Amino acid sequence: MTLMLFLSGCGTQPAAPVGGWRWSGSVPDGYYLINEGDSLSALAARRGLPLETLAGWNQLHPPFRIYAGQLLRVQPPESSAASPTVRPEGVATAAAPMASVGSSDDVSWAWPLPGTLDRGFRANDPARSGLRIRGRKGQHVQAAAAGVVVYSGGGLQGYGNLIIVKHNHRYLSAYGLNRSLFVKEGDRVGRGQTLAEIGQADGRGPYLLHFEIRRNGKAVDPLPYLPSRD
Repeated sequence: MTLMLFLSGCGTQPAAPVGGWRWSGSVPDGYYLINEGDSLSALAARRGLPLETLAGWNQLHPPFRIYAGQLLRVQPPESSAASPTVRPEGVATAAAPMASVGSSDDVSWAWPLPGTLDRGFRANDPARSGLRIRGRKGQHVQAAAAGVVVYSGGGLQGYGNLIIVKHNHRYLSAYGLNRSLFVKEGDRVGRGQTLAEIGQADGRGPYLLHFEIRRNGKAVDPLPYLPSRD
């Protein structure tokens, strides 16, 4: 839900938001849908909050740029605004809320699922902005690299139950079309940590993971980043 976590800066811009994802559902409790002309400082003042507090809830950094069409968390992460998640017995999750991530471009990537590739990436094709990886019923999806969960929910059209992980100031990874989500926003996750269970929410196949890597908000072909598989 905290799609603002992809962004940096102070005022909104009419252009498409960095990250490429735009909220399409109803606005959940504890969030505000940003309009053109909004600024983080004005929103903080309107709600009687210090700018630094509002920025911290959304992991924004100077110059605090925000974009129209995205959600801003306006209640503390530990409040009722937090996204509900499903946690199966025995699945461990990190619980350091709103943890920070490093600023280095160096990210150690791994495959999020050991299945076969069903469909590849195609540049400038929104329908093929990532990989589709085949899996089995009940199989777990793993974090492709260490980072912080910045979205865990089902509010983005076309992605099903989706998790987005921020790795540093340049890189995000996204894991869509899941049946169950095991981590929440603000969780720090390690490379290879279980994030979700593959499969659509209705439990019917085919069991595919939609996986994206985004650099500076733009979808890139994940294959050059992932280790080769013989």
